[in-house]
Amino acid sequence: MAFPRGKIYDATIESMILKENIPLLVYLPASYSEDEQYPLLIVQDGKDYFQLGKLTRFADELIDEGILEKTIIVATHYKSIKDRRNKYHPSGNENLNFMKFIANELIPWVDEHYPTYTIREKRTLMGDSLAGTVSLRTALYFPELFKNLILHSPYVNETILEEVESAPSVFNFEIYHVIGKEETVVKVSNNQDFLTPNRELHQLFIAKGYETFYDEFFGGHSWKYWQSDVKRALQTMFS
Repeated sequence: MAFPRGKIYDATIESMILKENIPLLVYLPASYSEDEQYPLLIVQDGKDYFQLGKLTRFADELIDEGILEKTIIVATHYKSIKDRRNKYHPSGNENLNFMKFIANELIPWVDEHYPTYTIREKRTLMGDSLAGTVSLRTALYFPELFKNLILHSPYVNETILEEVESAPSVFNFEIYHVIGKEETVVKVSNNQDFLTPNRELHQLFIAKGYETFYDEFFGGHSWKYWQSDVKRALQTMFS
């Protein structure tokens, strides 16, 4: 079925915090107008979500059906596997600076260049695996900026669980959270068990009183399974 397609632009932001230029992908919906205001979705592992997850194609379809509010999507992406770990992993050398970059440089850049809502209720962070981890931690570190999270099989360790447990209750979050039933041995992460700590994380979300959608899909830790879930994630979070 044919439907209007949004446009995707390449952009670059010079980060003083990270001391490097950060490439971005920016999606603007088909009927984009500078006279309107838009929610903002910031995606880590951006090229993967755009190409493997078909994120913008699903956005076009759902916007055309009136299910998804017209939304601007801004995507960051890693330069290499090492760069990804340094920026996304809780113990990565650039992890804290990357989260500061999102909050203190990327958000102001987006607000300067596009007519986005500036309230946390209209901002969403999204990521898979370690990209989901850094998205979650960014929201925990800067809860005044972000309310909504889409997490596909995030990496969870004791640090993450402790940070969620100690998060101040003044800020609530709305969370879409899925994990695969076969993610008990994740080969790309030294055969770690992702399922058990994600179940613990889900229980913490409930204990904190967060509004949470949680599901365990039949599958493992790969885009083979995440791709088919991206559309549902958008429908659930933005409907």
